[in-house]
Formats: sequence, structure tokens, C-alpha cells
Amino acid sequence: MSEQRHELKKELKDRHILMIALGGVIGTGLFLSTGFTIGEAGPGGAILAYLIGGFVMYLTMLCLGELAVALPHVGSYQKYATKFISPGAGYVVGWMGWLNWSVTVGLELLTVSILMKRWFPDVPAWIWCIIFAVLLFSINALSSKSFAEVEFWFASIKIITVLAFILLGGAAMFGLLQMGGGDPAPFFSNYTDQGGLFPNGLAAVLITMISVNFAFQGTELVGIAAGESKNPEKTIPKAINNTAWRILIFFILSVFVLAGLFPWKEAGVMESPFVVVFDKIGIPYAADIMNFVIITAVLSVANSGLYATSRMLWSMSQEGMINKRFGKLSKRGVPINALIASMVVGCLCLLCGFFAEDTVYLWLLSIAGFGAVFVWASIALSNYMGRKSFLKKGGNIEELKFKTPLYPIVPLTALAANVLVMISLAFIPDQRMALYCGIPFLVACALYYRFYAKGKMERKGFGEGENL
Repeated sequence: MSEQRHELKKELKDRHILMIALGGVIGTGLFLSTGFTIGEAGPGGAILAYLIGGFVMYLTMLCLGELAVALPHVGSYQKYATKFISPGAGYVVGWMGWLNWSVTVGLELLTVSILMKRWFPDVPAWIWCIIFAVLLFSINALSSKSFAEVEFWFASIKIITVLAFILLGGAAMFGLLQMGGGDPAPFFSNYTDQGGLFPNGLAAVLITMISVNFAFQGTELVGIAAGESKNPEKTIPKAINNTAWRILIFFILSVFVLAGLFPWKEAGVMESPFVVVFDKIGIPYAADIMNFVIITAVLSVANSGLYATSRMLWSMSQEGMINKRFGKLSKRGVPINALIASMVVGCLCLLCGFFAEDTVYLWLLSIAGFGAVFVWASIALSNYMGRKSFLKKGGNIEELKFKTPLYPIVPLTALAANVLVMISLAFIPDQRMALYCGIPFLVACALYYRFYAKGKMERKGFGEGENL
């Protein structure tokens, strides 16, 4: 095992890392849920919710940037929590992050099977689940480069679609392009009619902000990919610093155009606002085109999730937290046992979606949602503790090749914002399940570490922290 610790291949190029960052943000949350967000919070409320969610994400990614450039480890946030908070915290963060993405893999495979019914209504859903599960496993098992190459093209399809929506939808909004039905261009009328910008008040913004925050999950994959990047010192800061304008273009402008094209109440009942806009503009086969794009978006998330879970298990095996078998690498440098285990658990979650949709699967999804925000909070705290330890031991701040700006304001603000999101779940009835499931799972992980895993790790010589 000691010989395998540094054998993961550095195959990811700059364009791969940048597209992984971008592809992690753009998903079904943008293509399917933006109409719901507008319907709940109104046009101004939806834009504000995405601005707040994007701001929290950007602060968190700035924290991750300093850590990922200084210590470009595979396993990322689990590794940083272990080093700078405590091995126990790293253990809990690792399992929370792993479960989050494992459940996501199963969910996305189930979603793809439902989307395929549009074209193949008589084919059982489980067949599509098996086909795409085998496809994604094969891509990830081949090499990290094959994963990144597929993700690059998935992300490219999504980017082209979003840009087309913004340009064509914006042209229709301001009368430069005639929409079907001969209706006059709305301009800003939908921002002022039916209650204005915030028809349901600021409380509705808070409720939608939580789901918006979840929609931004995935950008932390940049940290995991840093361990297999050819040049993390150059690539990671570029990916982090470009986050702000990505959010502005792909989320804020999409919501702005959508809210301008339709009254907020109508937007809230659309299955896919992108389909409606493309169809009204007169693009042939608009619904089929968007179904294809959404399928690529869903497969992109599943592809990334499988990559993240396998690297998380590999990283935990290097820390002595789980069996060393999960650290075994294939000849191509892929943690194959970790990949197999993650795929199996993802498929088990998939079975829960078929047979226990209203019980077990809901609990797993709630744990995953809670875990996503918990991981972001751990990234911010790791950055704060890591820099503090670095300075205390006499480190020179100029030695850091990427520095979180305005330290300690940025990491503490990111930490507080993510903790606030978790606390706010208690005051929203529809979101409380995340706490009911997430907290017990977190406590169970902590207790298991305290009374079993900790002693085992110490006997193997693991558990010591490190400096930046």
C-alpha cells in the first residue's frame, strides 16, 4: 500500500478542470427547477436567491482554492478536515461526502430512465438504469482522463444550450425576435405586474435559497480533481476565480430572461421552462432537443458523482479510516475497488427509488442534502484552521501560491452562511427531514469513529495532522 499512495496519474488538463467546475454547477436544477423557484419567490426573489446562493458558493470555493493549491490531494475536503480540524472530523466529512454523491449517482440513473421513456415508453426503466450504469462505470474504470474527457463534452452541450436560451430568450423578451402566438414583447412588464419583484415576500426567498444552494453543489469537485491535475497551481485558481462570471451568465441571466418572458405564476407550473421558450420561438423538435440536453446534464452529474465517491474512498483508505483494499489501483491508476463499491451502493439506492420511494430513498436524499451543506461548512473551517496553524508555526503568507482574500473574513463568512442554511432547515417543514436524517447519521459516524475507528487508526500510525 505504501507504494500505491502516490500512483494516481496526473492526467487532467486545464480544459478538463475548468469544464468539471462548470459542469458541476449546470444541471437539472437549472434546466428544470428555475421555473419553480420563480413561482415561489417571484422574479426579483428568484434572482436574489441565486445571487445569495452563488455568493456563498464563491466564498466557499475561495477557501477550497487555497487548500487545493497548497495540498492538491485526491479526496480533497476529507483530507483537509483530517489535517486541520481533526481526524475525527475528517472521518465524518468523508462519509458524509461519500454518501451524498453515492445517493446522487442512484438518483440520476433513475432520472435518466424516466427521461428515456419519452422516446421508448415500452422499455422498462431498469433496463436503462443498467445500460447507463455500465456505461458510466466503464468510463470511470478506463482512466481519470476518460472521465474528464466525457465530462468535458457533457459540459460543452450544456453550455451551448444555456447560451442559446439566453440569446434567443433575451431577443424575444425585448422584441428582437417574434415568439409564437403574435404576443407583444413583454420587456419588463412581468417584473412589475402581479405583485412586483417580491410577490410572496422575503420569507419565500429564504425557502428557495436553500434549494438553490443545493443546486450549486458540485463545484467542490474541483478540489478532488486537483489531485490528478497536471498543473493545479495554475488551473485551480483559474477555475475558482472564474466562478463569479459563470454564475452571472448561466444562472442569473437565465433566471432574468425566464422571469421576463412569463408571469411568475405561469413560470412556476412549467415542467421545463427551457422547452417552453424554445418551442414558442419555433425551434423544431424543441422538447426532444431539451430532453436530450437534460439527459446529458443528468449523466454528467452521475459521472462526476461516481468519480467523487471512488476518490473519496481511496483517500480514506490512505488515512487508515477504511480497509486498505479500497486503496488498490488498477494498471491505469484508477481506484478500482473503491469504484466498484461506489457503483454498487449507487445501484442499491436506485433500488430504494423503485421499491421504497416514500421512505428509505427520501431519508437517503435528505442525508445527502444535509451532507452537501455540511461539506461546504467543513471546507470553510478547514481553510480558517489551516491558515491559522500555518501562521502560528511561523509560515510566511507569501509562500502560499493562492491565498483566500480578506482572511479571516471570507472563511468565517462562508462558515456562518453554510451553518445558517443548516439551521434554517429546522424552520421549514418541507426541509426538516434533512435534519431528522442527517444529524443522526452524522452522530452515528462520530460515535463509530470515537469508539472503534480511532483506535484502529492509531494502532496503524495514522491520525496526525499537517501544516500547509
